[in-house]
Amino acid sequence: MTATPLPALAGGSRTVAAGTPRRLRRILSLEDFEPAARAVLPKPIFGYVSGGCETDASLQGNRAGFADYGFVTRVLQGVAQRSPATTLFGQTWSAPFGIAPMGMCALSAYRGDIVLAQAAGAANIPMLCSGTGLIALEDVRRANPDAWFQAYVPGEPARIEALVERVARAGYGTLVVTADTAVSGNRENHVRVGFSSPLRPSVSLAWQGITHPRWLFGTALRTLATHGMPHFENSQAVRGAPILARNVVRDFGARDHLGWDHLRLIRKLWTGRLVVKGLLSAEDARSARDCGADGIIVSNHGGRQLDGAVSPLQVLPEIVAAVPDLPVMMDSGVRRGNDVLKAIALGASFVFIGRPFLYAAAVAGEPGVRHAIDILQQEIHRNMALLGITRLEQVREGRVVRTRPDGYPPAP
Repeated sequence: MTATPLPALAGGSRTVAAGTPRRLRRILSLEDFEPAARAVLPKPIFGYVSGGCETDASLQGNRAGFADYGFVTRVLQGVAQRSPATTLFGQTWSAPFGIAPMGMCALSAYRGDIVLAQAAGAANIPMLCSGTGLIALEDVRRANPDAWFQAYVPGEPARIEALVERVARAGYGTLVVTADTAVSGNRENHVRVGFSSPLRPSVSLAWQGITHPRWLFGTALRTLATHGMPHFENSQAVRGAPILARNVVRDFGARDHLGWDHLRLIRKLWTGRLVVKGLLSAEDARSARDCGADGIIVSNHGGRQLDGAVSPLQVLPEIVAAVPDLPVMMDSGVRRGNDVLKAIALGASFVFIGRPFLYAAAVAGEPGVRHAIDILQQEIHRNMALLGITRLEQVREGRVVRTRPDGYPPAP
């Protein structure tokens, strides 16, 4: 697909597309989806999606980092022909952002992975199918042939080979290996809200369903009636555990054994594009390149792994400088079109956003996700005009400056 510029915006306010469902007309920013989703989702499910780990220091730092930079605008630049279209890996996308991989999306929205995939396909932006999804990766690709697959690879060569073979057989062109999950982060907030993986049946969990009828009938019971009990579908080459179980334990496949030799093995097995996700170190970025990676995603896993890990935005310029021959993408904390533009100014080739799109799916299914994509596209389109640029790469020409000195505490 080829991208076309968005229409010019009349006046100073965001336009709402014709046919937008009534419940979405008051959703004016990605942040607005979070309280709306909180009202729809049971407390354990919302807590799983929204939480970071331990003190949430990294989760909060991801947002605060964007406040360290400000814009320098240029006027009278003739910006009527501006376009946010972006070329990545030889493919032109309509915007410089995509949908990050998120586990168990089908718990938050009916057929959540499919909803995200279809909305992304319609908008011509990339979507990453998660290795901890509850919908088979083959079904996601059928819904969106341009989707990428994100894997949590096991630390065992035979299982790596089987998983890579399955992804290739499904027809994916881009494999994203998440590298920052040697063990799971200390997500004690999940325990506090009653979430476990797999979920454990309990009176409290049943009550949460009863008191959230939109989710109970629109997602949980509809899924059970139509598709049966969801299972972890994509962690291995074979189907995993059911999502609701008393005694089943998920098999993470000895990820703490993973090393660079495993990435070299994946590169040998995988003939498509290979991206490594979860890097915060320039040295690791160089190692990934030397192992044959075609791209890097700078990420701290949305603040869900090591509490206190730096914001990807803080280390982005250093990593871009370390691997100038590779596309360097980033995720974690992006919520506004301004955030996307700041990331691009600091060298990012592309940006991925997670939680807000899943909240949007929980609130209104595919129309909700399309609405969220439209909001972000319009913010970028408008702010390009206010910056005085017609092409995204022009934001690197002195349009963004650091407004807080290095080492200064981040904004609260």
